Amino acid sequence: MTISELKKQQEEWREHCRQIQSLTDTSSLARETATQKQQRIRRLQKDYAAFCEYYFPHYLTLRDKVTGESLRIIHNAPFHNQAAQKIKNTPNLKAVFKWPRGHAKSTHIDIFTPLWLMFQPIRLINFMVLVGKSEDSAVRLLGDIQAELQYNKRLIADFGNQISSGDWAEGEFQTKDGVYFLACGRGQSPRGLRKREARPDYIVIDDLDDDELCRNPRRVRELTDWVKEALFGALDVGRGRFIMVGNLISKTSVLANICQTKGVHVSTVYAVDSEGNPTWAEKWTKEEARDYADFVGFRAWNKEMMHNPIIEGTVFRQEWIRWAKRPAWNKFSELILYIDPSWKSKKTNDTKAAKLWGKQGSALWHLRAFVRKASVAELVRWCYDLYDWSREVGIAIRFYMEASFMQDILLDEFTTEGDARGYQLPITGDTRKKPDKFQRVEAVSPLWERGFVFYDESQKDDPDMQAGIDQLLAFEKGMSGNDDAPDADEGAIYLLQRSTRQQTFQPVIGSRPSSRNQW
Repeated sequence: MTISELKKQQEEWREHCRQIQSLTDTSSLARETATQKQQRIRRLQKDYAAFCEYYFPHYLTLRDKVTGESLRIIHNAPFHNQAAQKIKNTPNLKAVFKWPRGHAKSTHIDIFTPLWLMFQPIRLINFMVLVGKSEDSAVRLLGDIQAELQYNKRLIADFGNQISSGDWAEGEFQTKDGVYFLACGRGQSPRGLRKREARPDYIVIDDLDDDELCRNPRRVRELTDWVKEALFGALDVGRGRFIMVGNLISKTSVLANICQTKGVHVSTVYAVDSEGNPTWAEKWTKEEARDYADFVGFRAWNKEMMHNPIIEGTVFRQEWIRWAKRPAWNKFSELILYIDPSWKSKKTNDTKAAKLWGKQGSALWHLRAFVRKASVAELVRWCYDLYDWSREVGIAIRFYMEASFMQDILLDEFTTEGDARGYQLPITGDTRKKPDKFQRVEAVSPLWERGFVFYDESQKDDPDMQAGIDQLLAFEKGMSGNDDAPDADEGAIYLLQRSTRQQTFQPVIGSRPSSRNQW
């Protein structure tokens, strides 16, 4: 860190401290007798959620971004409180708190929880080591703790002045009661860490992984060994709380390796549940979560928010996506819309897919797409709208759906919509006995690689088309994310290719056909 960078960081820290002083002012609080004060403190020592709300309103108050006016308190999520209780009640703990981005893992595990342990009737923390991906990042986190101890008026009013010596900017400080705090960067030697006779009893490793590290399996193995050997060995023969926080950005990562280690408690929190509802409902709404996912895209959402890192290019590659000007509609020999409704329910969290593909000579064109988390009713309306449009422009589209979905859905949503419009959508069931999904989709990938697949460039900015491409590029064996779009792509291509073979193939006795168009 340069001198100018350090000065900027220190000024930002001083401003943070001024805000803490202002927002933890006690003058507006009700006057208490000495007995009432002690009763309140005892209650807060037992109740983690209440402890956080009372002492850290500057973290938990949602404010207007323009005026700074207080709007409401953002309460802890249940998983925050459960984690704190687990840490408090388990003196010798090895744990990973695998939470999504933006879910306050550093705030709680690095700041709130250790301070809660520090201010228990019998102190539960004496020597904390905070480990970051760099020493600078660890030092910044340490600064947040010192800011609370030195400038939080509510903590000072209840527990007295705390700072004795040291400075977070130097990577270490100590309280007047002898609690020691130290910052450490990844890979630094922590062997023999001690303050006189004391060894660390609370080690927290914060967001150790990054994309560059995870692309190098050798470095991941070496850093995993460092965590298990040198860092864990800094405890007194394993006594104490040894904690890692982060989100699963790669299956080849230190966090993934520690999660798989015997004896490690793993807390896994996803941004949304199976119904699309936010796990931390106090912070954001279902609509906000959906908008966030739509903006960052399929892969980033799964990686940062759902612990489902997907490696792009396992089967399909970005350079295989070819955009081109679409031929006139009457130039296509056949147009097929393949519908994959995903589930037979009306849940809005399941991705539904409908893909319009056309064939012109040997070229396969991806023309329109519906790929979104929506109800079956929304998908049905889109299909009927497409059919109405096709009649207006004078083209014929053949509609297909996997036969196993046909009966329940057609007799329900499609029939209802058809009754309202005065006609029923002509959908044919795909009755083939399908092989394994991965094998089917992988089998058609050479069509992209060899340049037979084109995308209508007029749809380049369409969010459904982009969502489908995201799923295609993320497609891999055993993936836990959505794969309905590539499944629909394969269905349409299979039918277009089969139709061509049935129409053009002519048996030839004594020689083998060599023309691609015959197959």
